[in-house]
Amino acid sequence: MRDFRGLQVWQKSHNLVLDLYQSTKTFPHDERYGLVSQVRRCASSIAANIAEGCGRKGNGEFHRFLQIAAGSGSELDYHLLLAKDLGYLTEVEYRRMTRSLTDVRRMLSALMQRVERQRLEAKC
Repeated sequence: MRDFRGLQVWQKSHNLVLDLYQSTKTFPHDERYGLVSQVRRCASSIAANIAEGCGRKGNGEFHRFLQIAAGSGSELDYHLLLAKDLGYLTEVEYRRMTRSLTDVRRMLSALMQRVERQRLEAKC
């Protein structure tokens, strides 16, 4: 069992969630159960799946939850683009969010590679 709070990728994804919660407060009220909910859900899913994977046994399960987190990152990428195109996010906000998301996705990818390598080495 790992402590997810110590992982930089979790810290960065958690900060992204906090930032997105603030930004989505300004979205139109009629998007409360639509885009606001989707953005918040997939953003928090990244951090939550990292945390859940840390609580699982073995690198195989951890890797699977990291993959789910990465999928949520792709979904969030689209929702941010949609929010920008609808005028709910400014270009500056959009760039800031996507930059943070890109960092998280790169970190997730590197962690997945490391975990998979460790998993395969343990089989030998």
